[in-house]
Amino acid sequence: MNKEILSVNNLQIDFKAQSGWQSALKGISFQLYENEIVGLVGESGSGKTLTALSVIQLLPNANAKISGQIHLTINDQQVELISSDESVKSTIRGNIVSMIFQEPMTSLNPVMRCGKQVLEAFLNHSKGSLEQGKKEVLGLFEKVGLPSPERIYRAYPHELSGGQLQRVMITMALICKPRILICDEPTTALDVTVQSKIMDLIKELQKELGLSVLFITHDLNLVGQIADRVIVMKDGNIVEENSCKNIFSNPEHNYTKALLASRPPLDNKLKRLPTVDSFLSGNSSDLVLDFYKPEEIIERLEMLQQQQPILEVTGIEKHFVSKKAMLKKNRTILKAVNNVSFSLYPGETLGLVGESGCGKSTLGKTVLKLLTANAGEMVFSGSAIDSLSDSEFRPLRKDIQIIFQDPYASLNPRQRVLEILTEPMLVHGIGKNASGRKEIATKLLLRVGLNEEHLNRYPHQFSGGQRQRICIARALALKPKLIICDESVSALDVSVQAQVLNLLIELREEFGMSYLFISHDLSVVKFISDRMMVMQGGSIVEIGAAEEIYNDPQTAYTKELIDAVPKAIVN
Repeated sequence: MNKEILSVNNLQIDFKAQSGWQSALKGISFQLYENEIVGLVGESGSGKTLTALSVIQLLPNANAKISGQIHLTINDQQVELISSDESVKSTIRGNIVSMIFQEPMTSLNPVMRCGKQVLEAFLNHSKGSLEQGKKEVLGLFEKVGLPSPERIYRAYPHELSGGQLQRVMITMALICKPRILICDEPTTALDVTVQSKIMDLIKELQKELGLSVLFITHDLNLVGQIADRVIVMKDGNIVEENSCKNIFSNPEHNYTKALLASRPPLDNKLKRLPTVDSFLSGNSSDLVLDFYKPEEIIERLEMLQQQQPILEVTGIEKHFVSKKAMLKKNRTILKAVNNVSFSLYPGETLGLVGESGCGKSTLGKTVLKLLTANAGEMVFSGSAIDSLSDSEFRPLRKDIQIIFQDPYASLNPRQRVLEILTEPMLVHGIGKNASGRKEIATKLLLRVGLNEEHLNRYPHQFSGGQRQRICIARALALKPKLIICDESVSALDVSVQAQVLNLLIELREEFGMSYLFISHDLSVVKFISDRMMVMQGGSIVEIGAAEEIYNDPQTAYTKELIDAVPKAIVN
């Protein structure tokens, strides 16, 4: 057994609220050993990040009560962090314990070059010179696999991709050679291929540098690829702790079983995903899994394609020219969408997958006519919409709606839910009067699993899953024929994701709506889609039945996407 490097004992954190003190962490205890990777798993609000911030001592003192002990073993001596003064805590941060945050774009200074930001961390925590610091930064940039380290050093955050930014964050966390690395959802916002590379990089660096890693995620399948032990958290408590192998082969707590089951399976196609509520309800009938038979999948596809398409896209192109290129004579035109053609049938879900930057969202916005196509034709419900002006297309807008990735950013924070739901009705003349529109809004909330009392609340008073349900209710308010789901479940916990995916299927069956379902997650797309399109570099490289593409990909790019899906590899 390796030496213990971190010990958390009976950690309790309470925050002051209007109703009094509320417990966020309820006396949790665990250990981290040298050269070990421990996965800390749970849904949003379970206390994962709060635990990490406690270890690195970044918790706000105002309106918080903290009790318990956090011991670090440094040079065979124990240091208790909670009772230490600020000078000790500052010395430990970066030098002994370092952290990679979830969203690199918001963690990096947008007006400061990437190299300078990493160099600043080095100079703040070491006595090295400027020249030595730059050499260390460039060496680590190369070690983490960043191309052209000198260019990355001079680049601003907005000039790099998501995967490159996360590698910069990893460099910043490692620049002072810490003993403990905390990874807080470091791959959640990344494509599956980039996610896979970052996971491999963390494992490689952990072995090479002898790090102890606390890896925080909501996805058990993901943590199964990297962790030695797994700690499962719920509502501020640790509900299960075991070796990674035992967690996957013999989970004990129903909540752990629920997290494992909520992820869409890769081998068969479920009609509905099991949810956390199903496991915790104790009702065995809720846990009966209903899979599609192969002949049922074929029969459904044949039935859908016997209809007239609700959307026909032929040779669509969307070009962009950068501001710098506009000043040049021989300017380079970027074809974000390049000669794309497809049909979508009533009641069908057509999945659209690909890495960030491949043109998925641009295609969705072009179909919505939020962007104007440079070439090609689009026919929606028998009407050629590509040539329509904004005023001519306005009456059709209610028939094509969109659900965005970030439910908080797409809801007006100053409007109550009642206004959010009834404003589109008012614009498009739905409902006889205000009371009629309120009645419709109430029914919509009930349909998406909320209730009438939520009408008077603001978006910030809801969880991420509840906010996404409000976005779905808003899209349904106009009774659309087509909904474009643009990464609409990517930011959700796996259990909430399961609830939202089930809801989308129920609504499709009830109202006969069609979905263009955009995502980089093939397991989710495979579960919900009838057919699937794979997009690369602005072009469709593969299209067909979702099951066929997943089981027998025809292009190397599609195979790479499938191979990158987390499959909980446990030795």
